[in-house]
Amino acid sequence: MRKLLLLTLVLLLVVPAVGAQDDEIVIGYSAPGLDAFQAGVMDSVGRYAADKGWQVVNQNSPRDAELQANQIEFLIALDVAAIVAVPVDSQAFCASVRRAENAGIPIYTIDRAPIGCEVNMTVQADNYLAGQQSGEAVVEFLTEKHGDPQGLVLELQGDMGNNVAQLRSDGFNDVMAEYEDIEVVSIPTEWQQEKFFQGTLDVVGSRDVDAIYAHSDSVGTIPIIQALEQLGKAIPAGEEGHIYLATVDGSPNCLENIRAGLQDQCSSQPNPDFGILVDYVEMELNGEAIEPGVVEKEDAPWSPATIEETDTGLMLNLATTNVTADNVDDPTLWGNAE
Repeated sequence: MRKLLLLTLVLLLVVPAVGAQDDEIVIGYSAPGLDAFQAGVMDSVGRYAADKGWQVVNQNSPRDAELQANQIEFLIALDVAAIVAVPVDSQAFCASVRRAENAGIPIYTIDRAPIGCEVNMTVQADNYLAGQQSGEAVVEFLTEKHGDPQGLVLELQGDMGNNVAQLRSDGFNDVMAEYEDIEVVSIPTEWQQEKFFQGTLDVVGSRDVDAIYAHSDSVGTIPIIQALEQLGKAIPAGEEGHIYLATVDGSPNCLENIRAGLQDQCSSQPNPDFGILVDYVEMELNGEAIEPGVVEKEDAPWSPATIEETDTGLMLNLATTNVTADNVDDPTLWGNAE
């Protein structure tokens, strides 16, 4: 009943917006929730579409894969020109991909790829690079602290059934693997705040941890610092006993805590530009082919980016920005947007 009511509310919200003129292109967008990061992604798609005179039918299915599937069925029934979605469940999403394909509607993903099927294209942050950036920052800290790269690092993973978490982990651990005296303890969190909290509490409370790498500061920074405070180990940077904290996302939580000295680094995603996917939707609607290779744009924080062929379709990886105390006030960072 709850899902039926939610879907009914969504339909009531979007139906009045579908009075497009015959020559106007209408695309559908499906969000997995509207936290600050995902709201920014949706806004980016809307801005890029508006620049083309396109209309977007927005839908939101907060962490509910079944609701998202129902909403995509509705978009298919509207016969939109294309569907763009951030999958709630990357595997379950493939059923929606097949239904869209059967209806002749191209389907794209943003922020994360499906698992087990192909879409026309995915645009996401270069999550492997993000993990590398955090890993290199942790190595620099450990070297400064101990005189050479050694120590114990806690990795608080996202949902390892998700390609985003897999890439963030691979990028980080490939750096760690170069140093035999660095030990990494990895704890999955499934992107849940309580698991970021408990994982920090359990490991930092029982072992002498030098650094923490978390796959998401949008979700993880607050509970991690709360756990450190409970343990009496939320010690600012520069003071003895400080535990280095590196994360991925670049949320306001990260930036605020870097300023406070409680966090040291984050790899900021270029989510204000994820809407660049709309340019590639336009290309395909016009019958143009998308070619793999390097994508460059002057002064864009995500440049250079790369388009590659993967088992989930074409993938555009936008570069992340390495954020520390030196550039935390950069106004181009999405976490600093007002």
